[in-house]
Amino acid sequence: FGKLPDGAEVDVYTLSNKNGVEAKITNYGATLTSIKAPDRNGKFDDVVLGYDSIAGYLDKNPHFGSIAGRYANRIANGEFKLGGKTYTLAKNNGPNHLHGGPNGFYKQLWTASDVSGKDGQAVAFKYLSKDGEENYPGNLNVTVTYTLTDKNELKIDYLATTDKETILNLTNHAYFNLAGAGSGDILKHQLKINATQFTPVDKTMIPTGKLENLAGTPMDFSKPTAIGERIDSKYDQLVMGGGYDHNYVLATGGSLTVQAVEAYDPSTGRVMETFTDQPGVQLYTANFLDGTITGKGGKTYPRRSAFCLETQHFPDSPNKPNFPTAVLKPGDKYQTTTIYKFSAR
Repeated sequence: FGKLPDGAEVDVYTLSNKNGVEAKITNYGATLTSIKAPDRNGKFDDVVLGYDSIAGYLDKNPHFGSIAGRYANRIANGEFKLGGKTYTLAKNNGPNHLHGGPNGFYKQLWTASDVSGKDGQAVAFKYLSKDGEENYPGNLNVTVTYTLTDKNELKIDYLATTDKETILNLTNHAYFNLAGAGSGDILKHQLKINATQFTPVDKTMIPTGKLENLAGTPMDFSKPTAIGERIDSKYDQLVMGGGYDHNYVLATGGSLTVQAVEAYDPSTGRVMETFTDQPGVQLYTANFLDGTITGKGGKTYPRRSAFCLETQHFPDSPNKPNFPTAVLKPGDKYQTTTIYKFSAR
């Protein structure tokens, strides 16, 4: 896949199933670079934004397909308290810390191994985040395993342990366009999100700590709704985010068999269902892409040309005692699964 500036080789791993579906993941950032899925006529397209080689990911990379960590999403003022101590983190998103900092997991070279088995072809990526890396406490051993099943599911399993109390929130930051990466905006895509509440944010995009009801607001996707239908509403949350960039409180009860999100592209018939045991999902509609990025196949990625569904603990949980805890203690295991399932209708 290319070389890093220090000369280290970067590899890309291809998973395929009996239906011709294919997923590619690189050991740089354990990054998902491609998913090829069929439309209603059986035509395959790559539905994940990214680059053809490592060079793009090293240059302009808005976290395309990467594993965000140690803490995905935002932490207010780049600090949190744990065990009576205050930890100060990099402020790499205005006044806040984002996605683990400027040298987070997405910029690290992971160690890959083939762990294919009865469920399908699979690759596991391991990384040791040392005590003090990006100023987070504890030596953290992380494994992220991608499995492609014959049910056209891309399953992502996260596993981590620590030798010191720390905070952890891992997600995959893939940008999806079910009409094909680089095929224009996703405003006609329809979403259905299994949630009745979301976590409203302040002007720096940090949750206020409240859970607000979605009903009657332009944030509500409880019924299938086109992403573009209300994205430009003069609703304070959408104005502040420049579109959707919000955490939805999932009503799935942590079950991997209850659908969290369904995305549907009417033009191709492609459907992507999301299943997760996480309490939240961040819907982000690529409001900050601006057409200056040239991605795979020389295609440009304009504003709102993708959507992200980042399964997660809530943003700023370490500073919000009423949110589900993101603390990991020695002797405990961080274990979570997200599944993206592809079909067409």
